[in-house]
Amino acid sequence: MSLLVVGSVAFDTIEMPSLLRQQQPGGSALYFSAAASYFCAVRLMAAVGDDWPAENTAQLEQLGVDTRGLERIEGQQTFAWRGRYAEDLEQRETVDLQLNVLEQYQPRLPACYRDSRLVFLANGLPRIQLAVLDQIDSPELVIADTVDDWIRSEREDLMRVLARIDGLMINQSEAVLLTGQQDLPAAGRALLELGPRLVVIKCGERGSLAISRDEVYSQPAYPLAQLLDPTGAGDSFAGGMLGYLSQQPQLSEASWRQALAVGTVMASFCLEGFSIDRLASIDAGEIETRLADLPRVSDD
Repeated sequence: MSLLVVGSVAFDTIEMPSLLRQQQPGGSALYFSAAASYFCAVRLMAAVGDDWPAENTAQLEQLGVDTRGLERIEGQQTFAWRGRYAEDLEQRETVDLQLNVLEQYQPRLPACYRDSRLVFLANGLPRIQLAVLDQIDSPELVIADTVDDWIRSEREDLMRVLARIDGLMINQSEAVLLTGQQDLPAAGRALLELGPRLVVIKCGERGSLAISRDEVYSQPAYPLAQLLDPTGAGDSFAGGMLGYLSQQPQLSEASWRQALAVGTVMASFCLEGFSIDRLASIDAGEIETRLADLPRVSDD
């Protein structure tokens, strides 16, 4: 099943208690594409400025990512994000966000992408997500992600996105911010009322929680000896999930649960490196080993 990702490709500056990483390749679509590429050929839709190095695009192409939808806009700078992590690396705050090329970006979906059956609207401006949805013929499954910045500043457009999607991925604090519900199952049910039929709440080191109209189930995180950088872990999680689902002839409850496990494993690789360097260096054997060692999905 063809898989399209629409999102940001960015320069990230990461502030940690004992480390500063400046201008590392990042962005939701970058991490998603790297993780999903182990399962299918990913179609990437994003915009960068003329400051984006060609070798960053080449790294994605080496992973088999279709970059025909990665638009380079001359005279513009690439989207830039700066985040600061707390001591435990669980909590982070956005220190600076420069939309740059995205401020006036009008997405034009390549004709060869219009038949995409599986679509992931990675974290990005809701108006861009909506514009892309208008250009896709008849997708079978549309999943979206968002962040606190858009919940606060682009809520009206975000509500329009939620009304048009099948699934939503969101982290714990964002689910609370969007719904006002502190209890996560209650927050998930409130999000279902906005349009999606499945909500996946990402809970960091506690794993993830999937909520549908009929079920609530959880997936523990993969235990790691060392965590280097949490940036992009949620997008890698989504890439693993949708990459796996793209291989399935039909989307059953069992396939959704296994997708949750695959996403958890791909996120664990992301956590072990900076940018997509660790994701770009793994092989199928490592993925299978971690899946075998992963704590089982449990009913909640």
